[in-house]
Amino acid sequence: MNTTLKALSAAAALCLASAATAAPTLVQDVRVFDGERVHERRSVLFDKGVIVDANFRGAVPKDARVVSGLGRTLLPGLIDSHTHAFRYFELPVLFGVTTQVDMFTDVAMMAAAKKAMREGHNHRHADLFSAGTLVTAPNGHGTQFGVAIPTLTKPEDAQAFVDARIAEGSDFIKIVMEAGMGFKSLDLATTKAVIAAAHRRGKLAVVHISTEADARAVLEAGADGLVHLYTGSTADAEGLAKLAAKRRAFVIPTFTVLESMAGYKGDDLLADAKLAGLLDKDAQAPLKARYGSQQQPAMLVAPKMVTAAMQRAGVPVLAGTDAGNAGTQYGVSMHRELASLVEAGMSPAQALTAATSAPAKAFKLGQRGRIDKGYKADLLLVDGNPTADIRATRQIVEVWKDGESANGLRERQRETVAKASTGAGNVQALPPDGRISQFSEAKLGSPFGAGWMPSTDSFAGGKSTVTLAAQPALPDGQVPLAVNATVAPGMPFAWAGVAFMPGAKPMQSVNLSAAKLVRFKVRGDGKVYQLIAMSQGVQMPGASRFTAGPEWTEVTVPLSDLKGVDLASVTMLGFNAGPQPGEYRFELADVRLLAQ
Repeated sequence: MNTTLKALSAAAALCLASAATAAPTLVQDVRVFDGERVHERRSVLFDKGVIVDANFRGAVPKDARVVSGLGRTLLPGLIDSHTHAFRYFELPVLFGVTTQVDMFTDVAMMAAAKKAMREGHNHRHADLFSAGTLVTAPNGHGTQFGVAIPTLTKPEDAQAFVDARIAEGSDFIKIVMEAGMGFKSLDLATTKAVIAAAHRRGKLAVVHISTEADARAVLEAGADGLVHLYTGSTADAEGLAKLAAKRRAFVIPTFTVLESMAGYKGDDLLADAKLAGLLDKDAQAPLKARYGSQQQPAMLVAPKMVTAAMQRAGVPVLAGTDAGNAGTQYGVSMHRELASLVEAGMSPAQALTAATSAPAKAFKLGQRGRIDKGYKADLLLVDGNPTADIRATRQIVEVWKDGESANGLRERQRETVAKASTGAGNVQALPPDGRISQFSEAKLGSPFGAGWMPSTDSFAGGKSTVTLAAQPALPDGQVPLAVNATVAPGMPFAWAGVAFMPGAKPMQSVNLSAAKLVRFKVRGDGKVYQLIAMSQGVQMPGASRFTAGPEWTEVTVPLSDLKGVDLASVTMLGFNAGPQPGEYRFELADVRLLAQ
């Protein structure tokens, strides 16, 4: 496809035009990975945000800062080709990620990032190139986050929809073709129409898929790239790679999030004190979470096979983490993604290319992603040789963004995290009998926290409702709470129920690590319900199912069953009906948090 992406290149050019104020810097006698090849010993000079000479041989310029490169490797700043940039904007640069290719974020946030880039005020944050609002169906994937977004229903509306995204500032068009888990999907005809509409405007069209069949269909339809691979134990890897090569498409496997789905926990980034020291408790929480409750390594066989086949077929493979999801975190997860690409069969140098020059070329991001004269001085210096051992990317010595050192930012972040951890995490004392339900006609009380309150999907745009009412006391004196819920259709994860807020304010986190069990009494309409827990920084709750039969039953749930929840920062416990639409009724009594 013949496209120039003029607007995208212009944005990149503006970034280069914003001259940094730092003095010239010379990284001397360093191994250089230039984005494609390794040069064992070079000196690299950069000034005013731009690389002046990638193989400098002269006398040290006056007033230049000299950085020793002996035993070290200089890399282009890393490019994360799949993120959802809506928070933690300070993190990527700290870990050497100087550019994010965002697949769905708030339009206002996207506009603010672009403005900072244009004005040369983005030295602290990764540059952002974004799809803005993704293209999805009503109740499709992407509509579940509580933010109203436009959706598409038919091919005839595709051009107007794409034009509206471009008017908002989208650099490329991201399409969702996925059904299941309660989501609706665009049909193939509409997807084809969106791809064609994007191409008519000179924009790339990339597609979110989750099956091999959909991957083939969108490649045949002209998609420029697949922004995910799919899980599974088998794949026609060679056939799919041949098709992608024929269509001149690229692929972003996103192993980090696929590993989260597979419950993988084998490479704990937080075990590295240098990495963990840049992440406070809130920022660490997503890395501790997983979408998969049990490790299922067979789920990762297919994406590994396909990635290796794509590399052999000459298909550009790009490194992307899908940061913003459980099991990921901005910046730091790129170091896991690189290792995953190597584990899938790529060489370390190929994996580094996937995180530097390959995404810059695929998304036409201008002069970045390489160490060469005139290119953007976004750079990463590490100890060791990541072209031999990919995990050496974690041994960060210094990061430069727009030619300015980020080491001051890194040190201040370490100090902030260390200060926050001092005296933090005071464990909430449990009541002597463990009881946290103090229900009465007058108050839905508790011995600590903000107490009990209704909980529904309304904050996310749902229409479910619930009423709570105290009932006559049981023989033991405990007052049951009747929960009458109506779960409305239209939401993939619809719910209604009652929530306990352990913090002084709703959704304020509390350290409940003293508790090991939740025990409660329940009776009801015979339907299945969920006990859920949320912790700070994690979007997806941990959950355990229980049945509310006609007779009072005591239920005990180990808190360890609520996968992905950090007990040191619990924000709520919930007892919910859903997600199936319908009328529900259960009674809850004598809820206790117990140490054993």
